[in-house]
Amino acid sequence: MKHIVALHDVVTPWSDGLEPSDAELDAIEYELPLIMADVDLLDAEIAVLDRAPSELDEQRIRRARRRMLAVRRDLTNRAAAAVSMPGGAA
Repeated sequence: MKHIVALHDVVTPWSDGLEPSDAELDAIEYELPLIMADVDLLDAEIAVLDRAPSELDEQRIRRARRRMLAVRRDLTNRAAAAVSMPGGAA
């Protein structure tokens, strides 16, 4: 049996560019509330894929959707405020 472990570095060399930069990590942290809200919505939708949703399931999906939209709105407003702040008050 021939081992190819020694060739692993040749095929996929490790570089410092594989780690996320500080800016990328900051962007992920900034969007983390939206990511978590999306996960909650997906979790609620996946729970009813193989059965008819009950009233409680529908309520959970509506709540998750509203939370996701509210977080998206808040992030959009925060981004818009950050863009308008450097120019000063008009």
